[in-house]
Amino acid sequence: MEASLLSLQHGGDVLFLLLGAIMVFAMHAGFAFLEVGTVRQKNQLNAFVKILSDWSVSCVVYFLIGYPISYGIHFYTSAAGLLGDNQGYELVRFFFLLCFAACIPAIISGGIAERAKFWPQVVAGGIFAGISYPIFESLIWGQNSAGLQGFFESAFGAQFHDFAGSVVVHSVGGWLALPAILILGPRMGRFVRGRSRAIPVSNIPFLALGSWILAVGWFGFNVMSAQSLEGVSGLVAVNSLLAMVGGVLFALVAGKNDPGFVHNGALAGLIAICAGSDLMHPIGAFFVGGIGSLIFVYGFQFEQEKLKIDDVLGVWPLHGVVGTWGGIAAGIFGSTALGGLGGVSFMSQLVGSLLAVVYALVTSYVVYKVIDKVSGFRLNEDQEFAGADLTVHRINAYPEENLK
Repeated sequence: MEASLLSLQHGGDVLFLLLGAIMVFAMHAGFAFLEVGTVRQKNQLNAFVKILSDWSVSCVVYFLIGYPISYGIHFYTSAAGLLGDNQGYELVRFFFLLCFAACIPAIISGGIAERAKFWPQVVAGGIFAGISYPIFESLIWGQNSAGLQGFFESAFGAQFHDFAGSVVVHSVGGWLALPAILILGPRMGRFVRGRSRAIPVSNIPFLALGSWILAVGWFGFNVMSAQSLEGVSGLVAVNSLLAMVGGVLFALVAGKNDPGFVHNGALAGLIAICAGSDLMHPIGAFFVGGIGSLIFVYGFQFEQEKLKIDDVLGVWPLHGVVGTWGGIAAGIFGSTALGGLGGVSFMSQLVGSLLAVVYALVTSYVVYKVIDKVSGFRLNEDQEFAGADLTVHRINAYPEENLK
């Protein structure tokens, strides 16, 4: 009887985490459609191919290198050894956490769209998913976390808390994107004689579809971060929901009904709540998501119009800055004084969130500078004018139109 119950528990955990992995895997379709709807038609096909190619490279490098770096567990053994006595739980855990690692190149893709070379970015994405991200993951969640988390606990009274990756995934991804965007420079025609000239998005329904796919998959991202049936929490689910809604409503007002801000506002709310989704009161989660949305709306406008940074999907303010806010917010709204469960330290959250910013900026600058020197990172003017679809893939997204 005891063996049967244990087998049932293992099977339930495997199924639980597998369903989470599938939901987060589906989010990459959301990344794809969000980018396809935002870029011009001549770059739509490239966006689809980039997301799928980056996912595939991420899978290989995270399996061979990244997961062993993060958790000290490798898969260089027999199939029987991989299955073990827990029905292959470690394999589906790899699948689930791979989906997090693969978010890094998917996030960067949206910022550098329409003018980056294809293969150099594939290589960069592989470096980030296989080495750079796993090193930071190991310090917060993995095999090397004892030292850094011990420092936070001894210095500030609590470990750094990031339940589902506001900082480890989204902030790191967004801040990794910033040096790449700056090294590339703006798209041709984006700024003329120092003045901003907005480039219209190509397909708002695709953009909205991308947001919806991401939002639905996010409940796997957050809820299944418990990684077992025993640890599942209804609080995480409802906090994610309220943060998303807060993001939409705040963006609706601040963005003056703009559909791009509204649909990205939902994502801003979800990014902001990841870190403290297991700690906060739902009302606190609503305001964390709403504030995250305001950061995106005003941050995107400031980035584009004041700093004149051509970040096509706004990934730096959306993932980078809002992700940083999510890490800090866990130390505010997770406190018992604001209805949270407590056990967090504001200083741990602040310092840990800022550490991720520094790590991502330094890592990204080194990688992209080397790539730019070795192979070049940007399409030439003729290639950019023709579009990445024809330049890289020799076909456009609507080939039938060529026959007209």
